[in-house]
Amino acid sequence: LGLHEALLRAVKDSGYENATDVQAQAIPPALQGADLMVSSRTGSGKTASFILPALQQVLEARAARASGPKVKVQGPRVLVLAPTRELAMQVSKSAMTYGRHIQGLRVATVLGGMPYALQLRMLSGPLDILIATPGRLLDHINSGKCKLDNVTMFVLDEADRMLDMGFIEDIEFVAQTLPVERQTLMYSATFAGNT
Repeated sequence: LGLHEALLRAVKDSGYENATDVQAQAIPPALQGADLMVSSRTGSGKTASFILPALQQVLEARAARASGPKVKVQGPRVLVLAPTRELAMQVSKSAMTYGRHIQGLRVATVLGGMPYALQLRMLSGPLDILIATPGRLLDHINSGKCKLDNVTMFVLDEADRMLDMGFIEDIEFVAQTLPVERQTLMYSATFAGNT
């Protein structure tokens, strides 16, 4: 699939030998920077099909920074929005699992029911991936504590569910705060077609 060796090692450590259908179809175009709208049933490997390209993007950005002038980057490179606390925590766990061989990987999860002080600490430092629920992310954007100027990949996990839950205006607001030049990936188990 063209994944970095550190990611392949983590996949093997997790006991996987072969890509699922959704991973084989989504990872290559995601690695090439394509915008995607992906529908695949629950349990088909959707999360890995966007987290692995996100982690690859983190690795590539680090390599580019290492060879260029030292510039302090604030805010995440990858933003993942999920409709529920449980799903956001699941995505965060996957990011840490598949990113286990990336030295100093910085993943923050921002959601309701979590102490504000802890969230502010996570948002203030350097960050690779931010995983959030829409409402809590908006709180941090509106307070000026969350900078999204460096996001190069925006992932909407269970996008249609977020719309069903009434998050359309929140998602539109978040999207407008992101750089225009970015990659957008929309994932769902229930989009029409469900391939």
